[in-house]
Amino acid sequence: MLLHLHNLTKPVEHVLNSPLYDANVDDVAEGFARLIGNTQVSESGGDVTQGIHGAAHSHHPFLNKFVPQLQNLANKYHVGNYVVDRKTGEKFFESMPIYARLGMHLLFCGKEQVKLLEGSKHVEDLLREQSVREGKIYDSPESVKNIPSFIHTYKLSLGELLEPDTTKYATFNEFFYRKLKPDARPVENGDDPAGLCSAADCRLVVYPSVELAQKFWIKGDEFTVPSLLDIDPSHELCQEFQGGSLSIFRLAPSDYHRFHSPVDATLTAKAKDVPGQYYTVNPQAVNQKNLDVLTRNKRSVLFLKHTPSGKPVAFVAIGALLVGSIIWTAEENASIRRGEELGYFAYGGSTVVVLFPRDFATFDDDLVQRSAPLESADGKNRAIETLVKVGYSLGRWNGA
Repeated sequence: MLLHLHNLTKPVEHVLNSPLYDANVDDVAEGFARLIGNTQVSESGGDVTQGIHGAAHSHHPFLNKFVPQLQNLANKYHVGNYVVDRKTGEKFFESMPIYARLGMHLLFCGKEQVKLLEGSKHVEDLLREQSVREGKIYDSPESVKNIPSFIHTYKLSLGELLEPDTTKYATFNEFFYRKLKPDARPVENGDDPAGLCSAADCRLVVYPSVELAQKFWIKGDEFTVPSLLDIDPSHELCQEFQGGSLSIFRLAPSDYHRFHSPVDATLTAKAKDVPGQYYTVNPQAVNQKNLDVLTRNKRSVLFLKHTPSGKPVAFVAIGALLVGSIIWTAEENASIRRGEELGYFAYGGSTVVVLFPRDFATFDDDLVQRSAPLESADGKNRAIETLVKVGYSLGRWNGA
């Protein structure tokens, strides 16, 4: 949910300096599990804000008995991140869903095990179990009763949907990974063979080098290209991507959740599924030191062969907290045009990382300036994501 800055009436919370910081992690774990249960229509009456889609700085009475600190958090802070709309240049504040905030607390303020009413669990097991549980809830026929509230909560437009009649969807998840009309996401500069485009409706950051990404955005000490791609450091592809550039497309639950090719390419092999965790990919998690969620999370890696140059482009679809599955719809050996669909995520926020070889791409200036800004007067670098849609210009291939 986006807020105009004049509607911000409280400070913005920092995850490690927060009323929630001292919350008992066992109580947070129990509250998180109950929150997932409240997604069921029998518990929420189809009101998605009574479950995982409530804003973290809203009041959640049923959660307060587990995590009373949430009341103080809601009274004192807004919880979320700043973003900039690329078309208008306007800066907004985007509220963080309550499930992501609780998941972040378990990740960074928790311990190895948490105690729930039904027994002890490792934090990773709890997040995985609840993510699978949420997927089953949203795959159930009764979950369709959540669709009207979801549309209202996120002010979604039905006019661009291939199937705008919401009664035609058999489950909530079917609506979640809905298709759009063929002309709903035109490719900017489509007649320029060197053009690159956005792979998703998302919040985007771009970096001319991995080193810059690690300076401004990916702060986890464990991040490396080989670990992200799940290949040996001696692999020839690692040499291709050494000194390369990358773009990070973060999808929120309200977004259109199909992802598309940023280049004209051929799919040279099937995607490789990499097992992993179900951590939140919210920027406040990605920006934390000591743990890299992008290389720890469940993901699927697809290598594209760029048609004009023959160079490899790595497309990494990364799951996250409450993401059920990653589905590829493009077939092996298929030729894909820029902007054409590659696949989709089932329920949850998620991320795509696209890696380009060294000297392959030049990103658009406005995207680079927001992602890797010059130092401000107080000496701090404040990178900010840009709201874009599939087909928006990302930059250009340097070989044209």
